[in-house]
Amino acid sequence: MQTNEREFRQAQRFLTEHDNFLVVAHVQPDGDAVSSTLAVGWLLSCLGKKYVMVNEGPIPKRMEYLWEADKIVNLSSAPLEAAYSHIICVDCADFRRTGKSSQYFAENAEILNIDHHPTNDGYGTCNLIVPHAAATVEILFDLIAFMDLNLDKDAATLIYTGLLTDTGGFRYSNTTPKVMATASKLLEYGVDGPGLSELLLEQMTLPQLRLLTRALNGLQISEDGKISWVSVNDEDLRVTGAIHEDLEGIVNYPRNIQGVEVGLLFKVISENAVKVSMRSAGKVDVARVAQSFGGGGHVRAAGARIEGTLEEIVPQVLDRVKLQL
Repeated sequence: MQTNEREFRQAQRFLTEHDNFLVVAHVQPDGDAVSSTLAVGWLLSCLGKKYVMVNEGPIPKRMEYLWEADKIVNLSSAPLEAAYSHIICVDCADFRRTGKSSQYFAENAEILNIDHHPTNDGYGTCNLIVPHAAATVEILFDLIAFMDLNLDKDAATLIYTGLLTDTGGFRYSNTTPKVMATASKLLEYGVDGPGLSELLLEQMTLPQLRLLTRALNGLQISEDGKISWVSVNDEDLRVTGAIHEDLEGIVNYPRNIQGVEVGLLFKVISENAVKVSMRSAGKVDVARVAQSFGGGGHVRAAGARIEGTLEEIVPQVLDRVKLQL
């Protein structure tokens, strides 16, 4: 256990003393967010609790193999009928990341906030935040053990999926000895490690490849060669037939150029708003850059939603990154 035992005990008490939970992850969920949502659902099912798992939009199609993945309610097409008094937020760096799900939080709702982002401000009634954890599922793995629940293959696959995706296939700097030890234990439950790596990290859809090609055609790099960026808009998605989840991983391409310290992806989401994804080679704390725009994340991976046009926002972000350099 790598955090205060009191926080784990408080989380356990929240889960055991209440019932009828709403389980929420951040908007546009990635592998850790989806896996964490389902891992909490699995945990609650072991406790015999009632719960509903939701997200503002759909989960990525490549995650549909996961246990009970089809039970995550897409609020954009299936709104709920009532508000909930007990909420479990997973992998949400700040309250705004819950998106439209928050409209189903009762006025005096109690929130269990489980997260690994250093920028999390502790918005929950009960907070289980472990900044040194590689992924939120790593915290849930420890919580499941703390509560003396027995894993099965389904739960182990959930945890493994979140670890695999948030560590970039166990390649990123957050791949600690504890992460590898945890992954080893999960494989003992029959998790198909190579199969998941192929599905989640290697395979690409044709629209995704076309979108990547289109984005890289517009790749730009700063004069000193330390910052590189690409941009994508709705027209790019329409022309290529890609969907939002196909943006996953594109930001790594400008970052992977030799000599580049920070890679950026600018996604135009409206006439006056842009989502910026940031990746760092290590010298720049992109979480600090993201926070300066109202976003958050990790030292090497962060993001923010910024009001303004692409033409206005790109130079602003570049200036902030240059200050960090």
